[in-house]
Amino acid sequence: MLRDFIAIDFETANQEPSSVCSVGVVMVRDGQIVDSFYSLIQPEPNYYNYWCQRVHGISESDTEDAPVFSKVWQQLEERIVEVYFSDQELDDVRYQIATLPFVAHNARFDEGCLKAVFRVYQMDYPDYRFYDTLTASRRQFGHSLPNHQLHTVAAACGYNLENHHHALADAEACAAIALYLL
Repeated sequence: MLRDFIAIDFETANQEPSSVCSVGVVMVRDGQIVDSFYSLIQPEPNYYNYWCQRVHGISESDTEDAPVFSKVWQQLEERIVEVYFSDQELDDVRYQIATLPFVAHNARFDEGCLKAVFRVYQMDYPDYRFYDTLTASRRQFGHSLPNHQLHTVAAACGYNLENHHHALADAEACAAIALYLL
């Protein structure tokens, strides 16, 4: 059973995986949600397609003054250090963060976004381990659910997902699913 993990969700501005325009993160320690983080991000490439915008409602005007991904990730790393590694030397932080599992619903998408945006900003990707609540849902619930979309699985796990496609709300739902299924 996963007791320490980071649930993560990205929203993208267009079809490019590196175009993350928001991130939501929920930090779970000893099976309890202990912190969360949300930020808008200036996407790269910096344009919005109609379909993505329609899904999450974020537009260019929302992110024009937002920080770029590398700055957001730096803030997030600092939060992760505070929650999980406050008693350790900062030299080992990147390695230590890489030891924490990440959890996402349809992890292939979120991990793909993370790898792509790390490449765009020429950051060293530390091979984060990802667990997928979509795969876990299919294994646990099989055909008993009409689909395995995030809101459907969340409801089956007793979690009421409000504000679907807001990165933090989706990360919170993912954390609840992971605590139930993983």
